Amino acid sequence: MAIHRFEAVQVLPTDIDTAWDFFSSPANLPAITPPWLGFKVTSKLPDAMYPGLFVTYKVSPLFGIALDWVTEITHISHKEFFVDEQRTGPYRIWHHEHHFRDVPGGVEMRDIVHYDVGFGFAGDVIAKRVVGPRVEAIFAYRQQVLNERFGEYVANTRANERTLLQPPSGVPA
Repeated sequence: MAIHRFEAVQVLPTDIDTAWDFFSSPANLPAITPPWLGFKVTSKLPDAMYPGLFVTYKVSPLFGIALDWVTEITHISHKEFFVDEQRTGPYRIWHHEHHFRDVPGGVEMRDIVHYDVGFGFAGDVIAKRVVGPRVEAIFAYRQQVLNERFGEYVANTRANERTLLQPPSGVPA
């Protein structure tokens, strides 16, 4: 059995308050989740998360088969990080850390996911060939949606300056 690790980093051209308000609202999760996951929140959601919050979903991670998924928000450090952990669902282990920090011209978001699909050696093969690429695709979709919502943050390597590209017209800033 192996615990698999995925990490994604994205810088958003916004301030920490705006980023935190968006990501700490569980109601925004469906907006950044790809439609092909069949993701639907099934529990009543508060305006903001808190340690001990349970959120229930329906999700179809493979072959369109709908599964129940229950996560708990286990740790929060306001405007710095929060952690969600699966309590029941498609993984044997799912531990997702969301980190936020100010950087010049924006907020760096770092997602660190540790997961195990179970099933020993066979599960490790499935994780590497099927689940890993799907996790990567989920975060690629999320990055695209967040770029559309907040605009793109681009580094100018010659001058080591940051440039904000405006969001496309019709997308709220």
